[in-house]
Amino acid sequence: METPLTVTEAAAALRAGAVTSTELTRAAIAQADRLDGELGTYLTRFDETALAAAERADRELADGIDRGPLHGIPFGVKDILAASEGPTTAQSLVLALEWGAGKDAPVVSRLKAAGAVITGKVTTMEFACGMPDPNKPFPIPRNPWDTATWPGGSSSGTGSGVAAGMFFAGLGTDTAGSIRIPSAFCGVTGLMPTFGRVPKSGCAPLGYSLDHVGPLARSARDCAAILEIIAGHHPSDPDCVDQPFTMPDLDASLEGVRIGVVREHHFPADADPALAPAFDGALAALTGLGATLTEISLPYWSEMLVANIVTMASEAFAYHRNDLVGRWEDYFSATRLMLARGALVSGADYVQAQRVRRVAQDAVARLFDDVDVIVCPTTAMGAPRYEDVTDADGNINIEGLFQYIFTQYWDCIGNPVLAAPMGFTASGLPLSIQFAGPAFGEAAILAAGNAFQQVTDWHRRVPELAAALTTATA
Repeated sequence: METPLTVTEAAAALRAGAVTSTELTRAAIAQADRLDGELGTYLTRFDETALAAAERADRELADGIDRGPLHGIPFGVKDILAASEGPTTAQSLVLALEWGAGKDAPVVSRLKAAGAVITGKVTTMEFACGMPDPNKPFPIPRNPWDTATWPGGSSSGTGSGVAAGMFFAGLGTDTAGSIRIPSAFCGVTGLMPTFGRVPKSGCAPLGYSLDHVGPLARSARDCAAILEIIAGHHPSDPDCVDQPFTMPDLDASLEGVRIGVVREHHFPADADPALAPAFDGALAALTGLGATLTEISLPYWSEMLVANIVTMASEAFAYHRNDLVGRWEDYFSATRLMLARGALVSGADYVQAQRVRRVAQDAVARLFDDVDVIVCPTTAMGAPRYEDVTDADGNINIEGLFQYIFTQYWDCIGNPVLAAPMGFTASGLPLSIQFAGPAFGEAAILAAGNAFQQVTDWHRRVPELAAALTTATA
């Protein structure tokens, strides 16, 4: 039997008795055996404990114990989130080995309580900001659509692992786009929840006021199922609010839904030629579903890009200052340069950035008086080839790439955003659309994304490299 593609389909197959969690997990392990050496998705695999968890899930389901839609589903976890099965490294030589040892981050604990099968810790950028460094003893993550290209970051392994069939879904984090960029480049769906919706404790921090934890999976419906499990207040995170998420009616009609369309700043002159027709095709699909479209602009666009850099650099430097002084050479070269910038930001600069963020947040909130959802491209290009964007030391020029990536704005605002596939470039690389909503308005964007995915199949496309995935026997 062919392995189900989505979390939702796998959950249905488990309950129909068409497949077992053990079979799903063995298939995921077999796919990792086959592809991980080429893709660099995993840092640490939990094959034995994953199989034990899968066998337990099968026993529970057989006994009538049903923990919900994630019960028995293989899951990957970005390696800046603590999981008791193995170490958390943040893909760095710097993070102390005892950090998070033997503990689960609240989001990981919630997944386990829901019966999810944790298959391992997957690659990231060092501390979610340092680009791949060939001089350090960590895998260089690659994109299953074209292994010469970058899968995006910083949730690199989560994006590539979902696309390649190594697990059905995974956890990522987003401070400047780190859920949505790998979702875009790997052709999967990723949700950045509202800031404060999901606890971020148990996660090695990058930007205290910017970090979001959220899911990457095949579909908007999958992301909704995961959000329902991981959302809600946790006392360990002072920013986490008492706003649990209840699964909405994702099949509700889009008839009369007001969608604001953003083109300004999102179509540079050298954007991929396929971007405009792909975006127009997505808009036509939404119109066909009954939505009404209005062209809008995002207020304080340039100011929010600067505020994101200032805030992230300052907050990251505050966390890393002592290690930078004592262990400079242990950091990736791109990481230390990014972090050291924070030393150049004055207290007045930081405070002013927060003031401007508040002004922009209020302006965006007023936009949602007139629209229900905002859409725009996630990136202006497909995944870049490593050789085209790396310097002589093998470091990616991330600043140059961000003129083609449109994610930072929303981290500064803090509103929820869903990234979903919307087409391909001429060379066969995925393109992506963002659905943004009001604060704590995940229901609206997930419903819009699900409706879009009911009339398109971009999210169901599988890279040729991974297409041979079949169910392993128990």
